[in-house]
Amino acid sequence: MDSISNPFISQRGRLPILIMYMLGLLMASWASMGTLLPPVSERGIWFYSALASLLLGSLLITPFFTKPVDAISYGVTSLITLLAADVWGSAASTGFDRFTWSLAMLYVVLVLVSAFLTIALKDSAQPFVQRLARLCYLIGDAVGTPRAIFSVVFLFALITYHRQSVREYLVISLAWVFFVAFRPLEWLANFIGRLRSVWVSRTGVATIGQVVGHESPNIVLLKEEESARTAFGDFLLVRNERGTPGMAIALDHVGFAEGCWLRAFHFASQHIDVSMLDVPWVKRGLAAGLAYKVDTERIQADTEKVKDLRERLIGLVAPGTTVNQLQIELVRADLDLRLGSLVEVCVANKTVLYQIIEGLTKEEILQQKNTRGYVCARAKKIGFWNETKKRFESIPWLPQPNEAVLLVAQTQQAQPAKDNVGYFPGTSFPVCIDPHLLVSHNTAILGILGAGKTFLALELVERMIVAGIKVICLDLTNQYAEELKDFHNAEDEKTEFEELQKIGESGKSNVSIHVEEGRSVKEFTAKVREYIKTFLDSKERKLKILNPAQFTVWRQESKPYQNQAAMATLTPCEITRIFTEVTLSVLQDQGMSKEREARCCLVYEEAHSLIPEWNAVASEGDKIATNGTAKAILQGRKFGLGCLVVTQRTANVTKSILNQCNTVFALRVFDATGMEFLKNYIGEDYASVLSTLEDRHAVVFGRASSCRDPVLIRLNDRLEFTRVFRE
Repeated sequence: MDSISNPFISQRGRLPILIMYMLGLLMASWASMGTLLPPVSERGIWFYSALASLLLGSLLITPFFTKPVDAISYGVTSLITLLAADVWGSAASTGFDRFTWSLAMLYVVLVLVSAFLTIALKDSAQPFVQRLARLCYLIGDAVGTPRAIFSVVFLFALITYHRQSVREYLVISLAWVFFVAFRPLEWLANFIGRLRSVWVSRTGVATIGQVVGHESPNIVLLKEEESARTAFGDFLLVRNERGTPGMAIALDHVGFAEGCWLRAFHFASQHIDVSMLDVPWVKRGLAAGLAYKVDTERIQADTEKVKDLRERLIGLVAPGTTVNQLQIELVRADLDLRLGSLVEVCVANKTVLYQIIEGLTKEEILQQKNTRGYVCARAKKIGFWNETKKRFESIPWLPQPNEAVLLVAQTQQAQPAKDNVGYFPGTSFPVCIDPHLLVSHNTAILGILGAGKTFLALELVERMIVAGIKVICLDLTNQYAEELKDFHNAEDEKTEFEELQKIGESGKSNVSIHVEEGRSVKEFTAKVREYIKTFLDSKERKLKILNPAQFTVWRQESKPYQNQAAMATLTPCEITRIFTEVTLSVLQDQGMSKEREARCCLVYEEAHSLIPEWNAVASEGDKIATNGTAKAILQGRKFGLGCLVVTQRTANVTKSILNQCNTVFALRVFDATGMEFLKNYIGEDYASVLSTLEDRHAVVFGRASSCRDPVLIRLNDRLEFTRVFRE
């Protein structure tokens, strides 16, 4: 029985077994050859080969598995031994002796070649070469163990040098069978250990296996007994990498060449029932590297804490983690993980939150870990939640390797609040916005049709109004007038519209010798200025809604001939320019605004139609109009003027304005141009998830957000927001 099946034998326990075996070999030498210590010659090869098999084998040096470098050292030792046996130059050697020597030498060469190829090919990126390296590793591990390779040398020496003496042949053969093949002392020690484990299990702990290695820090590898039934979350009592007893949680099973191993995670709490450590078998077992399963009630303190750790543990900090990005090796799949889920990790003794942005499998890990594959998640750092300030603070460092990653407990969707534009999905952690920074640094809402852009814009408009900011909505859809009817006077709007429309239409017959003074543009602009000045000066009115497409304004396009001239109506882009430039002019008359103070916000709903990119205009006049609008927005910040751009076609909106939008709400986006543009704001990681965002979800980033980095949030529901906010 191989000692890997004997988890009850410690390193210290194997030493007396080795001594007894050595005494047995000495007695076999006395019985067969009449001397305790055989000569260091061909007739002593059997003794020293058997001794090497025991010493280098499973008792001391290589108790669990054979590494390629170990196989090379054993092979070289055997090669030197065989070369020292002069079967080719000795006259006493027969053809049969040379044949057995050749077979033994071929075996040793096979071990050396497989070990060398394993080392040389293990880092290759080619799948075929990787499979070849894996094959060589399996061959070397199977035939390169000290027990196997020294047994070949032993049998060669036995057949070649002792077959003439019946006594030597019989006694030496029995010694090999008894001490090298069967090894009864190890079987006896294992049997006694199993009997003890039956008694120990009555104390609330049960033996499950033995420690075979550590992945420092925090991870311990266990070789389970065949009868053990360990599942994720079971509490274990096992020594840590420092050699002291500690509590651990079972993670997952890993398939290796030598069988199934269990990984367990050591956690910091040492509050365990000390009476368990007083049990003699437990104390000795822990010192010998045994691992025990512990009943939950045997945990003396912090019961709720460790139970919470077991319930929310999803994985470990994996290699490749940086200061801003977390790599997670997932160890379970029974929790509700999704895009945007929050996880927490301990960094510098603080609980730091990260947001999952991607999940993937790594095939190279699956190949290197003996067909064990796992799911890896990537998460972006959010920060440390400051409960007093109700916002996240930056922690400029990264967690330790193999640190526990916990899923933030899922909660019901929190209610909208005055400052919260949304929440992290499934949590009560809010994302707040500053309405003044939304305006003073400009804002864009980008997303496909039906993703929720307008509802978000309506919410932001209401927040601006409450913050004392005047809002002028340039809306082609007429949806704002209906949704925000509680915030503006429809009768006043109607009267002003009729007056402006009357002025605009009357210009059709107004011909002037000066082209720029013809038609109704000048009069229309003057009237617009009058109404906007009245609106901005008013203490009661907070919202003004205009539809540029509903106005008919004539302009003169040529010099008059016989009191006739070419004429055309202004496009929505040109009327948008008038509203924007007039608003800026009125605010300039009021003087420069204070730091961070926003006075007025222009909302460009369906912005691709009001401020189009130069290659998306319907007429040449729209290019000039858009440039005029952009120039006014660029100048507006000093005077408290900003804009809110709402569009579903990022590529068709002038970049002169979009590039000035410091705060961005990115909803679901499909077009490559939009994603490429958003990479500059939210980064490639978050841009890659935009096409899969659910409804009412958005990636938010910018000066007005309470989070310094891009975050994925669940936006407020419109009905819930209006019910709570308008109270």
